[in-house]
Amino acid sequence: MIRNLLGLILIFFSIQGFSQALDSSPYSGLGIGDAVPQRTVEEMSMGGVGVSSVNYNNLYFNNPASYASLVLTAYTIAMQNSASSFKDDNGNGISSNAYLSYIAMGIPIGPKGGLAFGLQPNTTTGYTIEDLVYDGNGDVSEFSVFEGTGGTNRVFLGAGYEVLKGLSLGVESEYIFGAVENSVLHQVAGVQFGTKYVNSSTVDGFNFEAGLIYNKKLKKNRYLNLGVNVGMGSSLKSEGTEFLYALDITGLGVPRDTLFKSASTGDYKTPLKTGLGISVGKKNKWSAGVDYSFREAIEITGNLATYNPKLRYDSASNLAVGGFYLPRYNSISSYWHRVIYRWGFNLNKSGMLVAGSGNGTDFTPINAYGISFGVGLPVGVQFSKLNLGFELGTKGTTDNGLIKENFFNFRLGLTLANKWFKKRAIN
Repeated sequence: MIRNLLGLILIFFSIQGFSQALDSSPYSGLGIGDAVPQRTVEEMSMGGVGVSSVNYNNLYFNNPASYASLVLTAYTIAMQNSASSFKDDNGNGISSNAYLSYIAMGIPIGPKGGLAFGLQPNTTTGYTIEDLVYDGNGDVSEFSVFEGTGGTNRVFLGAGYEVLKGLSLGVESEYIFGAVENSVLHQVAGVQFGTKYVNSSTVDGFNFEAGLIYNKKLKKNRYLNLGVNVGMGSSLKSEGTEFLYALDITGLGVPRDTLFKSASTGDYKTPLKTGLGISVGKKNKWSAGVDYSFREAIEITGNLATYNPKLRYDSASNLAVGGFYLPRYNSISSYWHRVIYRWGFNLNKSGMLVAGSGNGTDFTPINAYGISFGVGLPVGVQFSKLNLGFELGTKGTTDNGLIKENFFNFRLGLTLANKWFKKRAIN
């Protein structure tokens, strides 16, 4: 059983590779790309719940205060495969992609503290959209291709410490970096030369987060957890070049004359974000929790605003509900009694407003919702787990000429947990 599970994850990793995340959503072309949830496979399998969660054997990313509860050194790596179907007023389409979700490590520091660090995608951009214009005879008169690639990543370092009995505080810093390229190719029927506009930029900046978790032990090994995390807000700098050049379509897309070229800068300013969480449960048996997060509108300036004239931002919020059930953590008679079963759902108001058809003044909110479930499969005799997560959901709408996306996400993660330092039985 264990060899088969490890073989499965190694095959999956080798097939998909460890490249930058490639999105397939047309909405990833807006701003600096689609935001990637900063959560582990375990958290996403529970709808994204984790602000008040405490886990002793592996990592949760939702709240840096949770690092204080680490008792084992944990290595974790995960990948995600996404399949999507799209629908608009003109028809349907499908796509799929896979990428590395995160690599991270958590280390306990004494009986009351812990730290964690890792690498994770922050946003992703990856789309190709074709737009055809027909004349009165039904022939194509104009042809346009919109493409985007790239995204941003984050390197993070966080620490947590139990300052009072049951009360843990945590802080985390992250450096965000990456590159995004968007382009528009336009061709008119009967004309040899087309035009191509390219906006290529690098993005970087810092962000900081603080959190606390209060753990209250109740009767019969039950507990009540309260959690708060606060993202301090960040300003990411975008610097790059935009240019327009003529393109010889008949010559396999060979560039000709440069019509316009200019350096460009911009800012992506994220305001203060607050997350609140509450969870109840029984240690090593079950847990159920609710998270709610909210922030004011993101602000974009410079080249980000120029390239996104049909994008605006409003306040955003997210509601997540989820939990897990573990039949019998120390069972020696049944493997499946030691499996963790997870469930959850979330409602996400992204804050993104997009103008579709019409004169470009009718902005429509792009919201999403999803249901999730998963399992944590024991690996070996220690506390390691192979985590499988599944999510079904919907994003966007077909109103006002926009696109509705139905998605299915499969997540696969491996957490290896062990104790680094052990006292010798015999000196």
